[in-house]
Amino acid sequence: MIRDFIAIDFETANQHLCSICAMGVVIVRNGRVADEYYSLIHPEPEYYSYFCQRVHGLTSKDTDDAPIFPLAWEVVEKKRTALFPESMQVPFVAHNARFDEGCLKAVFRVYQMDYPDYMFYDTLAASRRLFGRSLPNHQLHTVAAACGYDLQHHHNALADAYACANIALYLL
Repeated sequence: MIRDFIAIDFETANQHLCSICAMGVVIVRNGRVADEYYSLIHPEPEYYSYFCQRVHGLTSKDTDDAPIFPLAWEVVEKKRTALFPESMQVPFVAHNARFDEGCLKAVFRVYQMDYPDYMFYDTLAASRRLFGRSLPNHQLHTVAAACGYDLQHHHNALADAYACANIALYLL
């Protein structure tokens, strides 16, 4: 059973994975939420698609004065090393980890940051294995409900990270 991890969720401004405009992080230590972090982020490239705006409701007005990704990620790294000083291999957990890991790798490339090859676990894949066809779908809010978690404010990055953390504690 996984008891130490970082649940993460990104929202993007457009179809580019690197266009992170919001980040939610929930740090779980010994099976309990130990810390959290939410930040709006000035996206790169700097425009919002209609589709993405409809999903999460964010616009350039929300992120014009937000920090760029490296500044926000620095806060995450400080929190991670403060809570896990003995280990650099605390895994990340995401619902549809392929998307969130892809965003992370893409934005690291854009800002020419060295990517430390983070380990990711996927609650979407775990849900498909455990629940199979017993659920109508494996979307975050559906899986959260099946795990006994009431997801409020879906597509808010921090709310989604909390849902993911609770799913991970239930499934992983």
